[in-house]
Amino acid sequence: MSLTDAFSLTGRVIVVTGASSGLGAATARQVAALGADVVLAARRLDRLEGVAQEVRDTGRRALTVATDVSVQEQCAALVEAAVAEFGAVHGLVNNAGIGTAAPATREAPEEWRRVLDINLSGAYWCAQAFGRVAPRDSAIVNISSVLGLHPFPVPQAGYAASKAGLLGMTRDLAMQWGSRKGIRVNAIAPGLIPSEMADEYPKEFQDVVAATTALGRLGEQEEIASAVAFLLSGASSYITGATLVVDGGLTFH
Repeated sequence: MSLTDAFSLTGRVIVVTGASSGLGAATARQVAALGADVVLAARRLDRLEGVAQEVRDTGRRALTVATDVSVQEQCAALVEAAVAEFGAVHGLVNNAGIGTAAPATREAPEEWRRVLDINLSGAYWCAQAFGRVAPRDSAIVNISSVLGLHPFPVPQAGYAASKAGLLGMTRDLAMQWGSRKGIRVNAIAPGLIPSEMADEYPKEFQDVVAATTALGRLGEQEEIASAVAFLLSGASSYITGATLVVDGGLTFH
């Protein structure tokens, strides 16, 4: 296999959740540029259509599916729709997520449950449906966060717990499905990346985070999407159960 072939996603069908904006949309564009057909999932179907058109502009096919990943039945229906449209699925990017920044003494039960239902349980329901039908040599990439590894000076217990839970789930599924199913399961732990969620932080906080990284800046969505595409491709064929930290050197010191 040539190096170009190793990174190619030609002939693959990739499901991306949370694909209506931000990192999900950037990932959809990246995998399409590498040759994949893309199944785009999010609650906001109207915003998915714009991303789908960007995928089609690369010459690849796109399918949009309105999906609330916190509902197990909708995750199963998402994968069923992907197989019905394209015949198979080869990759899953569990990107759908929300965040809170409530002090632990004041966070409401419904806020806590909503974060875990989407960020952690939603990823599990999608992985479960995917794992039932994916052929060998398929891959899952779970989008975690550096907050699953290290705390920030912002109260985010629910979000941090959900992202740390994703890392444990990643390792377990990698062990369950490695030799038996031939499915690799890895995680990405991004640093602070400009997005709708990051925009909730004050600019002063974002500036401090940028100055704290070894590279002296925040990352770009496309830089995370490239790492995701690598873990979906044959170039990472001997990597599973791993967490790839993509944070510009924010957390290594």
